[in-house]
Amino acid sequence: MVRARRMVRTYDPSRPISRTQLENYLNLAIRAPSAGYTQGWHFLVLDDITSRAAFWSATAPGEPDAWRRGMMTAPVLVVCFADKSAYLDRYAEADKGWTDRDEARWPVPYWYVDVGMAALLLLLAGWDDGLGGCFFGVPGFAWSDLRAAFGVPERFEPVGVVSLGHPAPDRRSPSLARGRRGTDEVVSYGVFGSGPGSAD
Repeated sequence: MVRARRMVRTYDPSRPISRTQLENYLNLAIRAPSAGYTQGWHFLVLDDITSRAAFWSATAPGEPDAWRRGMMTAPVLVVCFADKSAYLDRYAEADKGWTDRDEARWPVPYWYVDVGMAALLLLLAGWDDGLGGCFFGVPGFAWSDLRAAFGVPERFEPVGVVSLGHPAPDRRSPSLARGRRGTDEVVSYGVFGSGPGSAD
């Protein structure tokens, strides 16, 4: 499953995904790890033509380009939100003890990391069930319009969107020509820049 997975950017719009399927995928996604078991995520499911059209109108107005025309065939979009305030509140609780809620205590914003892990589980759950999927971002300039279109509270930030659907023939990303970097390039053992060598 993991080796075969890829981003799919064109779908068969005549083949819907049932709410039961979606609920199964989302129940897997929320099993992602989260700092302090905060689970500061929220998923906005857009699985009807009206809500999907409102999403594209809010986030990518104007004449669609080839990429957007392909993505607009997806029967399901799941907008993945992070709630930073949930983490600041959680770590001010007695078992954590950061009573000042100071964001500077978080050199890495785990509210984004955790949502990313949940989004990956959502992609893998769909792929394991024969569906294609893609993860893509929402431009910063469109956040206010997205919130207005769907009544999203200000504290929720859209980390990205997972599209799901039955794959249709599509043009694979030209970025794939770069090739996948091997573990010899991205993995070190014991000290940065070292290979696996032999165990002591």
